Amino acid sequence: MRVPAGNLLGREGRGLSQFLSVLDESRIAISAVGAGVAQGCVDESVRHAKERAAFGRSIGANQAIQFRIADMEVRAQSARLAYYHAVTKMLRGEPFGKEASIAKLVSSGAAMDNARDATQIFGGYGCLNDYPVARFYRDAKVLEVGEGTSEVQRMLIARGLGLPAAA
Repeated sequence: MRVPAGNLLGREGRGLSQFLSVLDESRIAISAVGAGVAQGCVDESVRHAKERAAFGRSIGANQAIQFRIADMEVRAQSARLAYYHAVTKMLRGEPFGKEASIAKLVSSGAAMDNARDATQIFGGYGCLNDYPVARFYRDAKVLEVGEGTSEVQRMLIARGLGLPAAA
């Protein structure tokens, strides 16, 4: 069945490639959201660690909390850099499919890991809807699945490196 010419959204016969191109662009958008969620987890955790006291001192004085938050910051910055790299290639008109998958994989993983760590830092409060980290945790899981699962991103990255499709 042919689509009437007035209803075409692109060039005839190029639907799949156009769809895949849109997916690459949306993966970059998802990576931006992931980087934002990862950073939000850092910001909320730093604030909470400074304000929350246990055993007579700020929980932020505990090295275990400091190291956890430092790792969260590393993940947030890595996610942001992966996003910047992918979007720069896209805006330059260069091929960016592999970079979009890398950015999506790194950012969604950073968001999920940071949300898990932020929930741990907040303790029981981290599960309450009154605190942003509870929403971050839910949002992060969606980012791992939307626009292709993490496994799909790994497959696309491998193909982008010239590896054959798995048997």
